[in-house]
Amino acid sequence: MTQAILEIEQDIIDEFDMFDDWMPKYEHIIELGKSLPVIDEQFKDDEHLIKGCQSRVWLHAQSQNGIMTFTADSDAIITKGLVALIIRVFNHQTAENIVKAKLEFINKIGLTEHLSQTRANGLLSMVQTMKAAALKAL
Repeated sequence: MTQAILEIEQDIIDEFDMFDDWMPKYEHIIELGKSLPVIDEQFKDDEHLIKGCQSRVWLHAQSQNGIMTFTADSDAIITKGLVALIIRVFNHQTAENIVKAKLEFINKIGLTEHLSQTRANGLLSMVQTMKAAALKAL
């Protein structure tokens, strides 16, 4: 596991620790969605739609020289922020490190207990889809 993924996860944990309650955390997630690497319109199709998300989330994964890059979009602002968080951790990482990543920051920042069941399932689907793309690139 490269230090980079763990460092990014720690940065996210530190960021979320600055907020006292969940309203500002949700606002931060929404802000993160605005910085999401923009997906090319050609990938906003059924083939790139993540299954298991209540809202529509499109994800494009690419591997070049063993390094993964991701772009995404969603029709829901919170979901867009959630996918931006995962992309922030996985973007420009090796496929092998993505597959091995445990993503402990998700629990450490309290996402699992503060998301609705459908959003939590959607987040899991996003992670699984990105890990599957990385596995395919190995």
